[in-house]
Amino acid sequence: MAAQCMTKVELTVSCENLLDMDIGSKSDPLCVLLMNSSGSQWFEVARTERVQNCLSPKFAKKFVVDYYFELVQKLMFRIYDIDNKTVDLSDDDFLGELECTLGQIVSSQKLTRPLVLKNKKPAGKGTITISAEEIKDNRVVNFEVEARKLDNKDFFGKSDPYLEFYKQTETAWQLAHRTEVVKNNLNPTWRPFQIPLQSLCGGDMDKPIKVECYDYDNDGSHDLIGIFETNMTRLLQASRASPCYELCFSCMLEQRDSSLTVWLVVPLTQQVVRRYTFLDYIMGGCQINFTVGVDFTGSNGDPRSPDSLHYISPQGINEYLAAIWAVGMVIQDYDSDKMFPAFGFGAQIPPTWQVSHEFPLNFNPANPFCAGIEGIVEAYRICLPQVKLYGPTNFSPIINHVARFAAQATQQKTASQYFVLLIITDGVITDLDQTRSAIVSASKLPMSIIIVGVGGADFSAMEFLDGDDGRLRAPSGEPATRDIVQFVPFRKFQNAPKEALAQCVLAEIPGQVMAYFNMVGLSPPNDPTPVSNTDMPLQS
Repeated sequence: MAAQCMTKVELTVSCENLLDMDIGSKSDPLCVLLMNSSGSQWFEVARTERVQNCLSPKFAKKFVVDYYFELVQKLMFRIYDIDNKTVDLSDDDFLGELECTLGQIVSSQKLTRPLVLKNKKPAGKGTITISAEEIKDNRVVNFEVEARKLDNKDFFGKSDPYLEFYKQTETAWQLAHRTEVVKNNLNPTWRPFQIPLQSLCGGDMDKPIKVECYDYDNDGSHDLIGIFETNMTRLLQASRASPCYELCFSCMLEQRDSSLTVWLVVPLTQQVVRRYTFLDYIMGGCQINFTVGVDFTGSNGDPRSPDSLHYISPQGINEYLAAIWAVGMVIQDYDSDKMFPAFGFGAQIPPTWQVSHEFPLNFNPANPFCAGIEGIVEAYRICLPQVKLYGPTNFSPIINHVARFAAQATQQKTASQYFVLLIITDGVITDLDQTRSAIVSASKLPMSIIIVGVGGADFSAMEFLDGDDGRLRAPSGEPATRDIVQFVPFRKFQNAPKEALAQCVLAEIPGQVMAYFNMVGLSPPNDPTPVSNTDMPLQS
């Protein structure tokens, strides 16, 4: 099996309009992240901090999860009102939950959905927003912060100050870190703390950073003491002369003689050359267009016979449907409209009963799109009894069909579209030379081809098309620009977990996406993490 495409993704969570379960105050929400291992088995991954007396919390603690493109990673976010100090959540009020996949989050970059209760009814007007960011930078910034002569916001005693550090995003300020509260002190010194550079500024040293200083109140109505903006370039400027840098923001606080002093100890290193990752493209707006090609040649056998590869079992499944479900369930998260063209080849089709190697499963050439993976499955079920299985097994027409759309996408100035063609077949390929030429031509385009072999035929020709053992060449001798074909026999996975097939055939797709767009020098439509020319990365 090819190496898994794994990176780490940081998830930031916030909520709006949560249910108020407390009498005399507001809910004290906390978010729990659970992951699905198999079936209905969920396990807890991590928890955020509790935000006191707040119905629209922004959680400072981030969730960091491993990301695999080739797996459907189911996530559950549950919100609880915490009114005690026990770890057990069964005695806390449940405020709502969201079930989704990690693929849905990263393809949206920011996902907002309504919260629901355990009975799936709406949790009032409550919503949850999850923002995703790939962790490509493991560096951290060490802070030591103190303030002097802060404004006193309390009638009895002194202010109880704390700080919040915010990262600027395209649409809003995103909380990166919240310090502890220093009780009854107008000249506080906070405990030293670290903030990941990725969380603070996404590695962009000129990206604005906002710092807010508040007086903490038990009822959640915290009073703003002061606010200022800076960036890492300013924070680092003096470090060339001294390992410690003192920065005073006196004029930006509400009291003119108040000051906030920040110390950093951060050595410099050299500029690093930028190379976009797979998630840069996905989170930057690149759509993965999924097309299915189904083999309807006579060697499959009469679909009415249990011996046929097209025979649909009483459980509603066969090897063709299993392959469509396995691959489609992963890829669908990366296509925003979830409309997928699906074709058949090798059958005689009504009304003329001519053999076709490129007919829409829904028999609508003007609109061959199916709504979601369920739509492909439904179109296949309806199509099957209406065609006559025939032959031969020709791949080149459907490869060239998808390649025409991929060629149109190359006219765009950014990496906005990539095409994945899934061909499911039972037999030895007939038009081998034409298929070799089609694949070599497609290797210059934003396109990958997955071939799943069903049944027990000789698939040696398919393995030849998969360029893992050497570069594929057209009959003319022209080599493929890159390896874009992945072949697997379905029966290799018959006794494996249902995720194994998709895990195998999709593992190479992220690398193929990156290889193509880096080869042609295209950036994402919306660069999720722009890099400044004046970047000065920190040492790890």
